[in-house]
Amino acid sequence: MKRNLTRIGTIGIYVVGTLAIIYLALYAYAVFTRREFTPGDPIRIFRNPEAPSYS
Repeated sequence: MKRNLTRIGTIGIYVVGTLAIIYLALYAYAVFTRREFTPGDPIRIFRNPEAPSYS
């Protein structure tokens, strides 16, 4: 019984560590690939040209 709990705890630690590494990798990817915003740049909003106009 104690051996099974130790094994489950070890696997849990590995899972949490793996998730943390994946999160950090995605965060690093988002930081290094983000667009640079400069003041005065126009805001580009993409919408379907065939969408109805409600104004």
